[in-house]
Amino acid sequence: MENLDSDLLRTFVAVTQAGSISDGAARIHRSQSATSLQIKRLEAILGKAVFDRHGRGVVLSETGRRLLPIAQEVTDRLDAALRDIARECVTGKLRVGIPDDHGRAKLAQIIATFSRQHPQVELDVSCALSAVFPDALQKGALDLAIYEVNRPAANEEVLFEDPTCWAASKNSAFTTCEILPVALFDQACWWRNAAISSLEERGTPYRIVYSSQSVSGVVAAVESGIAVGLLGRSSLHSGLSIESERLGFQTSPTSKLVMATSGLPEDRPLAAMKSAIRAAFQTVT
Repeated sequence: MENLDSDLLRTFVAVTQAGSISDGAARIHRSQSATSLQIKRLEAILGKAVFDRHGRGVVLSETGRRLLPIAQEVTDRLDAALRDIARECVTGKLRVGIPDDHGRAKLAQIIATFSRQHPQVELDVSCALSAVFPDALQKGALDLAIYEVNRPAANEEVLFEDPTCWAASKNSAFTTCEILPVALFDQACWWRNAAISSLEERGTPYRIVYSSQSVSGVVAAVESGIAVGLLGRSSLHSGLSIESERLGFQTSPTSKLVMATSGLPEDRPLAAMKSAIRAAFQTVT
């Protein structure tokens, strides 16, 4: 009697998740014919069909439904074992800067996951305004930092792009205002500079009625209805509306969330952190 091969189980899981032989084949980087042969071999070993065919796709048979949780557990445990065995112990110290004004929760989660995977790395994490990080990297006070720019430099790796727009509360109307009330960042940064340039280009009077150090502060002012603000589209929610066109603003820039290092030779902790950050943003953004 033949044994169930983990490769056959992995193919079975991929086809189940994809819903078709062809899409499952793409997930495991095999040809459609090779994938189909593996499914037939699995069914021959079991003596029963694992899929019912319909149209261009497949659905699990009763046998397939019984097999799926077992196949998922086996492949997950094998993958976990491989990671544990293959992973070399990374040690050292790493000083990381993450912004207080963009994606703090997501970045904090990345740091937490990294700490669990590499417990021997001593992490020194600074959470501050993005604007201070380039200078900290240049002075050697940080090894790696994530921050926002309008135009990335050669040493800045783009992780995420966020188009900006002028937004207002859906319960407020500013089209008839002779002097437009605005909420801005109160620190010198490209967000404030971009907002002021956009306001000057619009060519009509405005008044800064609220200033904040963070995105959440500007969002709060806009939500309250006291002002409009230049925000990234990722910061918008159902209570806010895009008012750029109605208020006569031209196209606003796109914010780039970038990752940069101090420029010193890359050691293993730094390489591991960069890989973890890239992987997290590739799976979501």
